[in-house]
Amino acid sequence: MRNSAPPTFGLVLAGGLARRMGGGDKALIRIGGNTILDRVLARLKSACIGVVLNANGDPSRFAAFGLPVVADDVEGFAGPLAGILAGLDWVARNRPEVEWLVSVPGDCPFLPRDLVPRLHAARQAAGTPLACAQSGAWRHPVAALWRTDLRHDLRRALVDEDLRKIEMWTARHGVALVEWPANPVDPFFNVNTPEDVAEAVRLAGAEA
Repeated sequence: MRNSAPPTFGLVLAGGLARRMGGGDKALIRIGGNTILDRVLARLKSACIGVVLNANGDPSRFAAFGLPVVADDVEGFAGPLAGILAGLDWVARNRPEVEWLVSVPGDCPFLPRDLVPRLHAARQAAGTPLACAQSGAWRHPVAALWRTDLRHDLRRALVDEDLRKIEMWTARHGVALVEWPANPVDPFFNVNTPEDVAEAVRLAGAEA
């Protein structure tokens, strides 16, 4: 699967505040014997040449995963765009030959394994520098493909314009949409509440 798309780095966004879970790291919640982050990485690593984790606070809590951890550098809690910018900047500094980054949320235990090649195919067909996933009627703007040379414009939008909405920024450049079926399991089901954890455990059991 890796060979069907240009070299692409993965970014797992784990910098959310998890308010509805009472705080903590949603990516470290265990679903079906593994953490959500374990499950996300299993789906990303076959299609990516490497993975970086975006998380704020003490990075040592993710040490067991052996991933580089990068924090937001935009002041305040600027939301997922700040995490995406942090990932783009990290790739530009450390792997400047890589032109593409795919971002995924750190709270989606059932991500599709064909995410990266399908996003690339869609942006190539549409002639756009960006692509994002959709399931059912819902767009998932953080499950997306980004061209690294757009990072300078993204920083201007965040810092100079105080822009926070992903879709407002992506619309400026053009974004292709890729549809996944939401049944029997929405691959972008995300864990936000204790009830979601219970449902994810049930779905993981049915998946096994």
